[in-house]
Amino acid sequence: MFFLLGISDINNVWTKLTDSVKFSYNTTQQIVNDPVSGHNREYLLLILQKNISTRLKIVSRKILLLLIPVFHIAGSRAQMSMSHSFKDSVLVYPPGCYQKFDARKFIVPVAMIGYGFAALHTDPLTDFSEGIQEETWDDHPHHTTTIDNYLQFAPAVAVYALNLAGIKGEHNFVDRSMIYLMSNLIMEGFVAPIKNWSHELRPNGEGYESFPSGHTAEAFVSATFLYEEYKNVSIWYGVGGYLVAGTVGALRIYNDKHWFHDVVAGAGFGIASTELSYWLYPLLKRTFFPKSCGSKILVPVMENHGAGLAFIQLF
Repeated sequence: MFFLLGISDINNVWTKLTDSVKFSYNTTQQIVNDPVSGHNREYLLLILQKNISTRLKIVSRKILLLLIPVFHIAGSRAQMSMSHSFKDSVLVYPPGCYQKFDARKFIVPVAMIGYGFAALHTDPLTDFSEGIQEETWDDHPHHTTTIDNYLQFAPAVAVYALNLAGIKGEHNFVDRSMIYLMSNLIMEGFVAPIKNWSHELRPNGEGYESFPSGHTAEAFVSATFLYEEYKNVSIWYGVGGYLVAGTVGALRIYNDKHWFHDVVAGAGFGIASTELSYWLYPLLKRTFFPKSCGSKILVPVMENHGAGLAFIQLF
C-alpha cells in the first residue's frame, strides 16, 4: 500500500475551496442588491452567510493539514510515481530492521584475535604471557575464586534489568534476545573449534583447551550487548559493562586458568561476534520476516502541474 503527498494535489484542493467561497460571497452580494426578493431576502442571506462560515472553517482546517502533510491513497498515481527514479530517495526502516555495516567496529577485535594467534607461535609474545603468569601465580600463590563463572553474564543481565526498570534500550524484548542468542552462537561457533585445534595446555596443567578463553569471550559478548543497547542512552553503561568483562579476563589469569593471550583473543571473539550479530540480525529479519520490516521511502516526484515529495509506506 502506498501513500502519496504531491504539491499539485494541494493546489487543486485549495483552488476548489477558494472558488466555493467566492461563489457564496458573490451570491450573497446579489441577494443584498436585489430589491425583488422581499422578506425572503433576509432568510436567504442568513443561509448563505452560514454557508460562507462553514466553508471558511474548512479552508482553515485545510491550511493546518497543509502544514502537517496531506496524504491520500494513491491508485494510478502511485504507479506513476514508482516509475520515477529512486536515485535521490531516502529509505527508512523501523528499529531492528536495518544496521549499516561498519568495518571500523571490527578493527580492535580483529587485532586482539590476531595478537592471540601470533602469541601461539611467537616466542617473545609467549614469553610475555608466561611472565605475567609467573608474577600472578608462581610468585604470589593464592586461593582461586569462582565469581568469574557468574560475573561473565552480568552485563547481559543488566540489559534486561534496566528495561524492567523502565530504562529502554535500542531494541524490544524479542529483537534483543535474538541478537544476544545469535551473538553467543557465533562466538561458540568460533571458540569451541579453535580450542580443539590449538590444543594449548592451560597454565595449571588441567586440560588442553586454553586458547582462547571462553569465559572472557562470553563476558565481552555481554559487555558489547550492553554497550550497543544503551550507547544512545548513556556511554557509561557500556563503560561499566566493559570494566566487568575486563575483570572476568583478569580473574581467568588470577585463577591460573588462562594465559594472557588467551584472554586477549577471547575478548576479541566476544566483541566481534556481537557486532556481527547486530549487523546480521536485521538482514535476516528483513529476509525471512519482511512484513515486520515495512519500510518507508521519501522520493522526489515531478507531475504535470508541479513538484513534490512522495511518501511511500511498504506493508
